[in-house]
Amino acid sequence: MDTLTNFIVATKNRDKVSEIQEILRDLPFHILTMTEAGVDDDIEEDGETFEENALLKAKAVHKKTGGYVMADDSGLAIDALGGAPGIYSARFMGPDSTYKEKIAAIWELLKNVPPDKRTAHFICAIAVVRPDGSFFTVRESMDGILYDRIIGNNGFGYDPVFYLPERGLTTAQLPPEEKNLISHRGKALRAMLAELQNT
Repeated sequence: MDTLTNFIVATKNRDKVSEIQEILRDLPFHILTMTEAGVDDDIEEDGETFEENALLKAKAVHKKTGGYVMADDSGLAIDALGGAPGIYSARFMGPDSTYKEKIAAIWELLKNVPPDKRTAHFICAIAVVRPDGSFFTVRESMDGILYDRIIGNNGFGYDPVFYLPERGLTTAQLPPEEKNLISHRGKALRAMLAELQNT
């Protein structure tokens, strides 16, 4: 793995890329977005699981770039809602809705659910396609409770309402370096690296 420098991330989400770059900053990877690698396609995510969607994105970009390509699919799964919004987390309430609108809609769905029953999980699946077309996926999660207020300025998406009882904070209140140690994406990236280093 010492010769691996360019590593294409199949996303246009700058927040996500910044988080990945922060987590991988001490490793010999030059992180490129798919746009920087010359791919500006809108990739349809019509898989039925986080793993399927991640692999769809990684394979689509790999087809045009070759090399090593990774993609992730992540989201919020709320137990009282049967795992929703799940793979539709980013598209919940429509692709153009804001996260404040998404959160408000979720609160409405949970209005009759006691606070201690609003258990939730951030889930992240990562797919990597190697230069020869072989691939693997990893999946990790972080457990918490959906909070009834928006608190914190760090992170993005559902972070301001994802409460960690053991920390007494939402993930949007955590310093980035602490969040990266315990987050679903941080754990999935470390699992990805372990798999890469074993092949």
